[in-house]
Amino acid sequence: MSSFNCLKETLKPCSTFSSSYSSSQISLSQEIQSPPIQRKPPKSSLSQQLQRLQDPFFIPPKQIIVEEENFGPYHQHRREPISTHFQFDPTGPYEPLILSSPADNPVIQVPASINCRLLEHQREGVKFLYGLYKNNHGGVLGDDMGLGKTIQTIAFLAAVVGNETEHSACKVVEIDDGKKGPVLIVCPSSVITNWENEFSKWSNFSVAVYHGPNRDLILDKLKSKGIEMLITSFDTFRIQGTILAEVPWEIVIVDEAHRLKNEKAKLYEACLGIKTTKRFGLTGTIMQNKIMELFNLFDWVAPGSLGTREHFREFYDEPLKHGQRSSAPDRFVEIADKRKQHLVNVLRRYLLRRTKEETIGHLMMGKEDNVVFCAMSALQKRVYRRMLQLPEIQCLINKDLPCSCGSPLKQVECCRRIVPNGIIWRYLHRENPDGCDSCPFCLVLPCLLKLQQVSNHLELIKPNPKDDMEKQRKDAEFASAVFGTDIELVGGNTPSESFMGLSDVEHCGKMRALEKLLLTWISHGDKILLFSYSVRMLNILEKLLIRKGYCFSRLDGSTPTSLRQSLVDDFNTSPSKQVFLISTRAGGLGLNLVSANRVVIFDPNWNPAQDLQAQDRSFRYGQKRHVVVFRMLAAGSLEELVYSRQIYKQQLSNIAVSGKMERRYFEGVQDCKELQGELFGICNLFRDLSDKLFTGEIIESTQKREEKYAHCSDIDQGVGKIFVPDESSGAFPSGSENRKYNDLDNPSTSKPLLEDVGIVYAHRNEDIVNLGPELPGKKDVNISTVEHSTHTSKIRHADRMLSVVKKDNSLIKEQKRKQYSLLAQFMGMGEIEFSKWILSSSRSEQAKLLRRYKKHKEKLQNG
Repeated sequence: MSSFNCLKETLKPCSTFSSSYSSSQISLSQEIQSPPIQRKPPKSSLSQQLQRLQDPFFIPPKQIIVEEENFGPYHQHRREPISTHFQFDPTGPYEPLILSSPADNPVIQVPASINCRLLEHQREGVKFLYGLYKNNHGGVLGDDMGLGKTIQTIAFLAAVVGNETEHSACKVVEIDDGKKGPVLIVCPSSVITNWENEFSKWSNFSVAVYHGPNRDLILDKLKSKGIEMLITSFDTFRIQGTILAEVPWEIVIVDEAHRLKNEKAKLYEACLGIKTTKRFGLTGTIMQNKIMELFNLFDWVAPGSLGTREHFREFYDEPLKHGQRSSAPDRFVEIADKRKQHLVNVLRRYLLRRTKEETIGHLMMGKEDNVVFCAMSALQKRVYRRMLQLPEIQCLINKDLPCSCGSPLKQVECCRRIVPNGIIWRYLHRENPDGCDSCPFCLVLPCLLKLQQVSNHLELIKPNPKDDMEKQRKDAEFASAVFGTDIELVGGNTPSESFMGLSDVEHCGKMRALEKLLLTWISHGDKILLFSYSVRMLNILEKLLIRKGYCFSRLDGSTPTSLRQSLVDDFNTSPSKQVFLISTRAGGLGLNLVSANRVVIFDPNWNPAQDLQAQDRSFRYGQKRHVVVFRMLAAGSLEELVYSRQIYKQQLSNIAVSGKMERRYFEGVQDCKELQGELFGICNLFRDLSDKLFTGEIIESTQKREEKYAHCSDIDQGVGKIFVPDESSGAFPSGSENRKYNDLDNPSTSKPLLEDVGIVYAHRNEDIVNLGPELPGKKDVNISTVEHSTHTSKIRHADRMLSVVKKDNSLIKEQKRKQYSLLAQFMGMGEIEFSKWILSSSRSEQAKLLRRYKKHKEKLQNG
């Protein structure tokens, strides 16, 4: 009876529709047959959001326009785009999913009880895993977080090693004694419970956890064939790997497989000892920092698939990195393009990578990732500059200069190898006053940590009461040195106990901007996730929320695992809970917070995957609203360099994994001492950027360089349409024809609003990182071991194909230039003036021009 009442509720007209529409009859069958509306909502303008700070009743004009012929009259003053079509539970027909070929015997299939609950992309994932399994090798399921990699894996296991017999399904793969081999699942300890719960929901396997006490009992039961699925943690497997390697595993699955990125790690060495060819990795972040991480991961799941380590480095890693350099010669760029395409084609045999936009995008309203550069307070800037003058940092900056003693050696090799007058150095070397083997490079990480603390909040560089007394004395001395004459303004060099002082935003640029953003969001009913990497920073932010009277929840590493899910459920269901404070490290896995539609990442991470995982706590299946993310950076600080390196790493990942085109922003090349550019090397880490707009200048100079050539390809002769600059350049925002310029990038409209909030620069991350689509190519390439001869033949073929494409492209560009010139003459303008007219005109004006030109051309031909 309750399910019938739920069905009646589902069929009720939406309350947001007008009375005239709700009174009209809607045919349910007609609604089911009509395809779901696949559209991205118009990207919200940061400037429009900020205007609400000045006018609490401000409503952005025409933010939502729904066509009347499809949906009838609609309230246009809803601030968030709302999906108006019915959304049913993702259930399919109650029938098994056949995986094996028709001629195969026995038949391999996913039981109907599981298949009926899978989404279509999950069925494709199961087929992919079975294809790898059938060919007796492994691979990587690299779907975005939230697409159900765990569920796809369990469905796959139910088909190949399950014990259900629906529809007379015969199961396969038996070891010599007729018993099926067990399956090993290695995962982070924080998701062991999640795996257990999913197994209980989706299957009836006998599951055991090899973690903590009673491991010997579990191992005895495993050897007696009493366990089908064994789950263990990374740490346990790293320690007990030699014992577990003796078990004849049928399948081994590593969740969060990007942990296998380092070939020198003990975990990687332990995983190499597993005696099975059916190795599967699950990860949404296939590559995090370096292209060589790809080799380590895929050489584990499919040994030899990418050749030898040295061959991979020379053939793929080096050309791709050097081809992405901003001033790379054309020859380098061409070689990088060819190697990129070849690498993508090889990986596609062992990798299935899908995004939310490709799979469940029509069920979600989209995500917008804003990066905002907040102005540091005047006090923060003074403290930051004092830090750069400390003896330790000056030693690192000047390490390559000639030594002042007159020797031919560098300072780092002579008199300045140690820093006995440095506060940090003395503490690190309190037991070895003559220095260590790593001096002075042992100072890099401690100094970087202090710079990041100043960028976030000055209170963070004061002593932590939880540290030992000696470290507290060192931190107090350090705080006195960098505060200098401003020490009274920050309440001395000891931790402040003043609630009002800690919650005050006067001396923290990020908190000043956050305070105003929270005001407008909460006043409009938004729910916010607020992330920080530092627990001490969470304590300060918590005091700000209390002072402002906001109702919030909090989760960090100290939160018991048993209480985490109840906190999540309470936040998702309680209308009164407005903000969720989360530690970025604690919030990385297993949290589903779809009730929030605003995400703030207060401090960035060196690893871009950490920030992206934090965003996906909200942007996942079940999210009904448009998600807006704000990544807050301290302008002119080390955080700008951290973010620029994030862009670099994301671009390399897009190039190597997906074969996408990316803008070439940076001159630096990773792991190349001769080409450190503006990103790499110790001297860049400790540069004074406080008077510069470092990231903005690099991005804008790159875009201006591209705009010089933009008008050369503005006319598509075959379609008869004027092409304006790509939306990623910021000239035209997605989904809007009424606004000529992106408010975020238009200085005349956005700059005063941004400055009022304390933001000196802002952009959308997706507009900066993603330039072009994936490379076209076959989904499957029959390459098991990449030999040099195979590379050579394929590259020669690619060379011939590339020369043909270049020839065709040059002809097309020449034709477009001629057409562009003729249109400019028709308008009585020069080409530059005509380019400006295109940028300032509406789409209807452009279409009208083309119609006029077409008629004019027909008259000339007929006349």
